[in-house]
Amino acid sequence: MAVTGYGWVQLHSLTGGLRTSDALAGEAGSAHGDANILIMGLDSRLDENGNPLPQSIYNALHAGDEQDGGYNSNVLMLLHVPGDGSRATAMSIPRDDYADLVGCPDGVCKGKIKQAYGFAFDQKAKQLYAQGVTDKVQREQQAREAGRKAEIDTVRQFLGGVPVDHFVEVTLVAFFQIAQVVQPITVCVAEDTQDNYSGANFHKGQQQINAEQAVAFVRQRRDYVHPALNFTDLDRARRQQAFIISLAYQLKQGGAFTNPANLRQIMDVAKQNTALDAQLDLLSFARQASNLTGGNVTFVTLPIDHFGKDPKGEDVNFVDTAQIHSIVAQLIGAPQTSTSAQPPSAAKTAAVSITDTTSRDGLTAQTQQFLTGQGFTVSSVGSDTRHLSTTTIFYGSGARDTADALATALGGRITATASTQLAAGHIQLVLGRDFRLPASGGNGDTGGRAGAKPTSSQQTTPAAPADNSDAGLNGISGGGIPCVK
Repeated sequence: MAVTGYGWVQLHSLTGGLRTSDALAGEAGSAHGDANILIMGLDSRLDENGNPLPQSIYNALHAGDEQDGGYNSNVLMLLHVPGDGSRATAMSIPRDDYADLVGCPDGVCKGKIKQAYGFAFDQKAKQLYAQGVTDKVQREQQAREAGRKAEIDTVRQFLGGVPVDHFVEVTLVAFFQIAQVVQPITVCVAEDTQDNYSGANFHKGQQQINAEQAVAFVRQRRDYVHPALNFTDLDRARRQQAFIISLAYQLKQGGAFTNPANLRQIMDVAKQNTALDAQLDLLSFARQASNLTGGNVTFVTLPIDHFGKDPKGEDVNFVDTAQIHSIVAQLIGAPQTSTSAQPPSAAKTAAVSITDTTSRDGLTAQTQQFLTGQGFTVSSVGSDTRHLSTTTIFYGSGARDTADALATALGGRITATASTQLAAGHIQLVLGRDFRLPASGGNGDTGGRAGAKPTSSQQTTPAAPADNSDAGLNGISGGGIPCVK
């Protein structure tokens, strides 16, 4: 009884004081023990009660003051954790994707997906003021609750109606405060890069950064010193993914998930400027996160079709909604239609991910271009540092026909092997040193192809990204320190 009592006291002190939300109350959850967790990074320079932050924090953030930012969800990432323990997937949604805003908050029915929160917040705040609610903290919390619900509903619809089981809301200052606890953090960039707007100044290769540099690392989307790098918002999404992977790896290596003192420090910071749904068991989630830090998660960015302007003249990302729905359904392991009585072309319905272990420049983009031309759906591409010699096809349950069709399309020399580590309907093509594309699609010539990626000064030109690396589709696996632009 004494041990149980002590454990309860420690549990209560660790999680007590966390700000919880009922924005998901009454929602139907995922089936089969799966969990979809929406991570929202709020672009606010205020604390949880709507008050300005200390000037020292504004100086460190290098992001303006309380007059800047707002209530946009500048980071949107859906983490899908399969109930069977197989590989998890984190899907980044570019913040400027043009979407239908559920409920038309503030009378706006279409806009950037990040804006659903801010419009709903503003609408609710004005309603409360009109109703005579004078308590500033009460107005702030009720308005934020409306913002959360609108953003969650909009994301759910944008992704094709997938359930959202839990959410975590993190403000910019909360990110900074957590980074302060765990600093220094090891990150890696592919080239020297500098940006006065975000304060970024990084050299090529691995380096240890402090909390202030961490904010700059995840916010950078410009480099006028090295314009050839051609940064866009999609690169910022990739930076965010890489930082999460690096941070998780470092926490795992340092034993933070099993060290109560370290976990307490992180939780104490999380109580200040974060919010989460009332049904999320944070300690259970921490145990899940510990498993994911071993590399059992892949990060991808959902594709855009082209850059352009909306009717108000704002720069937005236009997307193929049907393509988004199809990719998301495949990534979260949605059941695939049986192919036993279908024509041969229907055997290509499972999702194919490509993992390159060769370090050959452009190979993943060439392979995806070839497979797409053959009628396959490529859900993600990525790399692995193991430098394997033999190319292999792995497939999850229900994907045998597609795996066989894939092997045939690639020349019939690759063995397809069943894997319990892959979700149903998923296929992984692991490229080894022996891999060669068939002659009809292996030259990698994309010259003259329509849809070149816009430069930083040309992002309003309606054009499709040139290849997967430009679109941000290359999957990044956890379990190490990824190197990114």
